[in-house]
Amino acid sequence: MTASYLRLSETEFKYKIKLLTNRLNHCDLCPRNCNINRNKELGFCKSGRLAGVASATLHFGEEPPISGEKGSGAVFFHHCTLQCLYCQNYPISQMHDFPLQSKEKLAKTFLHLQKQGSHNINLVTPTHFVPQILEALYIAREEGLNIPLVYNSSGYESSDVIELLKNIIDIYVLDMKYSDNTLAKSLSHVNNYVEENQKTIMAAFKQTGFLKTNKEGIGEKGLIIRHLVLPGYIKNSKNILDYIGTNISPNITLSLMSQYFPAYRARTHKSLHRKLTPEEYEIIVQYAIKLNFNNAFIQNLS
Repeated sequence: MTASYLRLSETEFKYKIKLLTNRLNHCDLCPRNCNINRNKELGFCKSGRLAGVASATLHFGEEPPISGEKGSGAVFFHHCTLQCLYCQNYPISQMHDFPLQSKEKLAKTFLHLQKQGSHNINLVTPTHFVPQILEALYIAREEGLNIPLVYNSSGYESSDVIELLKNIIDIYVLDMKYSDNTLAKSLSHVNNYVEENQKTIMAAFKQTGFLKTNKEGIGEKGLIIRHLVLPGYIKNSKNILDYIGTNISPNITLSLMSQYFPAYRARTHKSLHRKLTPEEYEIIVQYAIKLNFNNAFIQNLS
């Protein structure tokens, strides 16, 4: 299957780039709507005009259709539009600045990962760098990039930006973290996660549909919804599964993650200071089975 961005006309590609780069003048790329000029200032995401890349490597820790046998070409961008108390990647998202890359250098990063044999280019935490990514993708496409593009994010997106990514992104891997904005505010310092997340999920599903794989089981197009089960928040997880089953489909590809551990500032929290127990995770697994989710990735937790 041909990567979506290869079929995009040059005129439409350039138009999308122009629309998105113009938004940096009064940044509203995420629902925080900082409305500052990121050509001159840093937004809530601590980011300006150039993309910061923490690492770019073959990654084998993703869901099987993403990692495959050869690995996913994961590009980890620095900083984030959320401030999760328990962030598992907090050195990248919250603490350190990493080297900034021009569009030309980022394009070379994509091409290098393809040359290494990666199944895809996996954009990890890309939300605040969408214009920069498209600028680089345009160059990389001209120089032979042809593997699928994965958009891997917290799910806190502006749905109109997601709309602009139609015919560019092949696979969305999106979190659904919270079913309640009070919890989102408490744990991730964001007021409107739930409604923006739900709009994003629906927009991504409308674009790409259910996950499709090739004969080797490698993802080519579609949506994967991730949910990290948090200790002490069983109701939150159940409510999210209820929403997905009712409003999307229990046939969606679901990744129920059990790898929570108390990172960053989690040890200061009454529930998040400990690891997830096998009993808590099993409750959510059984609830997913009860709701007839039949395309779920279940992790081992002993």
